[in-house]
Amino acid sequence: QSEGDATYWGHEEARDGHDLIEWAGVQEWSNGKIGLSGVSYLAIMQWLIAATQPPHLAAINPWEGLSDMYREFAFHGGIPETFFTPIWQKSISYSVNRVEDLPAMMKEHPLFDDYWATKVADFSRINVPAFVVASWADQGLHLRGTLHAFDRIASKDKWLVVHGRKKWENYHQPDSVEKQRAFFDRFLKGIDNDVPQWPKVRLEVRDRYYVGKSRNENEWPLARTKYKKLFLDARNGSLKTAPIKAHSQARYDAPGDESRSPAAYREERAQFDYVFRETTELTGHMKLRLWVEAVGADDMDLFIAIQKFDQHDKYVPFAAFSALEDGPVALGWLRASHRELDVKRSTPQQPWLLHRRQLKLNPGVPTPVEIEIWPSGTRFTAGEKLRVVVQGSDVYKYARWIVLARHPKTINAGAHVIHTGGKYDSHLLIPVVPHKK
Repeated sequence: QSEGDATYWGHEEARDGHDLIEWAGVQEWSNGKIGLSGVSYLAIMQWLIAATQPPHLAAINPWEGLSDMYREFAFHGGIPETFFTPIWQKSISYSVNRVEDLPAMMKEHPLFDDYWATKVADFSRINVPAFVVASWADQGLHLRGTLHAFDRIASKDKWLVVHGRKKWENYHQPDSVEKQRAFFDRFLKGIDNDVPQWPKVRLEVRDRYYVGKSRNENEWPLARTKYKKLFLDARNGSLKTAPIKAHSQARYDAPGDESRSPAAYREERAQFDYVFRETTELTGHMKLRLWVEAVGADDMDLFIAIQKFDQHDKYVPFAAFSALEDGPVALGWLRASHRELDVKRSTPQQPWLLHRRQLKLNPGVPTPVEIEIWPSGTRFTAGEKLRVVVQGSDVYKYARWIVLARHPKTINAGAHVIHTGGKYDSHLLIPVVPHKK
């Protein structure tokens, strides 16, 4: 019911937040130090507002907030998210004036351009104390952007907590509330407490749903991580520690119409398993490199899930989004025509897609693609299994009232082929974290 147009997650809204902070900072009831706290939307805007450097902003507490609307909300790996976005649009379309139409803008701006750039903060300008929280459970929404922003902000005083629980529940837990209170007591009220002695990073390594252990670390990403390649072998659906000599193929059907029965979709995938011989912690980004071919099409949408199975081959569930209890270890996505990498920003473990143009596939030509797997923190004991699932539709599907990232409309048609072995070095790069000495 305020004047003006309703626009979302952009520089215009950031300027509104800047003005509000400066108004509050000079009121007679104010000590001149303003803080920001909140989850989801209330965290996303903190990055954008803080980058405007309001003089009265003294501290921020982004509790799970994406920081790149294109890559983390609207187009996962270049695939448009068309399940949650319309629900979100309907829930925020209340104004006495105009409202930004995000689904319409996604159709008008399918590539990363100036429109999407206005929804990314300049992290180098964020220099206020920051208490940042992320969750491994938020695959497809806030996780990636929260960790990226923490890594990039210029704040001298910054702390990170990463858990594996449901975000809203975690924010309101009594111990979480006390952490918030201590943080703001220090930087808004000037109370001398133990906040400066907090560990710079505290993260949970999960065993299964709501079971895990937290520990202190000095940095993110973890400097002692050792990256290891697990090579895909299509002959038996396995992952091997050594390159595969023999060339083979895995093939699955990939129709673009999700109206087909769920039973049919169970067969439309390729999967590859690795059994751990000793307890192993995987914390950080994974990357999946595939040599792919689309039969009967010049493009393909790839959906990736990393899953865990116990010693008895029983699926091990994890928290997912804000309500689900049967989620994966991690997820990844890629539209093959969006495979072009930003060579300056990409690292061996985290490919960074440009999303500036479409590069169609050539018929019958296997093409290498690198797929970012969103970060995770998971412990596998001896005899437990890691599974890589590759298919042409979302691996996890729920009823429409369950709010999560989904992509029911793909460009897929015909069949997908994954080439492994020989010159086709298809592999999963995993982040192995040694025990602290």
